[in-house]
Amino acid sequence: MEEGRLSLLSATIMAQGEEIERIFDKIEDRRHGEGEANLESLAYQLHNLYCAFEDLLKIVADFFENHIEESSRYHRALLWRMKMSIEGVRPALLSETSYKLLDSLRAFRHVFRHAYSYELDPKKLGLVVEDALKLRRLHQGEINHFLEQLQ
Repeated sequence: MEEGRLSLLSATIMAQGEEIERIFDKIEDRRHGEGEANLESLAYQLHNLYCAFEDLLKIVADFFENHIEESSRYHRALLWRMKMSIEGVRPALLSETSYKLLDSLRAFRHVFRHAYSYELDPKKLGLVVEDALKLRRLHQGEINHFLEQLQ
């Protein structure tokens, strides 16, 4: 693999990782707050977190020309594909654990975006936050492992 392209990929992935960390920081700041506005802000940041992770997945998919046709299952297919190692193309980006945590976050994002009259349940939101924080402990190591395997 061309060294310059690999350096660009690595820098882009690391920059996206920093954006993901900024969102995690906002989630940490809001998780102990009170009131409906804080709850909505926390839910919005969880939504943003999945979107930032999906952008990371797209960066990898686009780099390796691992395109997924736009369809109603695009988000699920992109996520599923990133847990796969593709022989001769790229290693897996996600572990099975991270995949499951991100899939849970993806499902939350879908409800958040499409259930306009949905009232946020603090207990259910707390479970999503727990999954997000588990993901925080895993994702950077997995990104680093992915980049090491490309070397």
